[in-house]
Amino acid sequence: MKHISKDDIVTIPEGVTVDIKSRQITVTGPRGTLKRDFRHIQMDIQRPSKSEIRVIVWQGGRKHVACIRTVCSHIRNLITGVTKGFEYKMRFVYAHFPISANIDQKGEETTVEIRNFLGEKVVRKVPMHPGVSVVQSTNVKDELVLTGNDIDSVSQSAASIQQITRVRNKDIRKFLDGVYVSSRDTIVKDA
Repeated sequence: MKHISKDDIVTIPEGVTVDIKSRQITVTGPRGTLKRDFRHIQMDIQRPSKSEIRVIVWQGGRKHVACIRTVCSHIRNLITGVTKGFEYKMRFVYAHFPISANIDQKGEETTVEIRNFLGEKVVRKVPMHPGVSVVQSTNVKDELVLTGNDIDSVSQSAASIQQITRVRNKDIRKFLDGVYVSSRDTIVKDA
């Protein structure tokens, strides 16, 4: 069954400007600017008033209508990124061989080097996405803190670190070593 039209509305908070041009959205806020391209999805993105965005799908089936919520969630994440930012905390988990991490900063590029994983001599290197900063926590032992404005870049960097420390050719019920995401939050905490 096709729906004639379905829509959803995203509200824009104070201090955030949103520019829409042919399904390319640019969001500017106190923490910076983020851009997102939605030209691959057939839908209307309109600006009925200064403080809201309307996403409309015409003659859409079930899967096409489901894209409305996805696009609205992406826009909300852009707004949250430029106002509050995103913070992922990762913990080192090991039973015997202590995992150590070294953060290598060369110009704009940041690389996380993971050593002594399961006692191996191999140095695992993970390049961070642009706009993601990594620091080792000072008050908590064996913790990395990833911060940035773009949720895709921050979460993909955390996933890359977690994936490179997967245990292979061993019983994963017994060998639980790795670097895992322990918490996801915004940099600016809600009061």
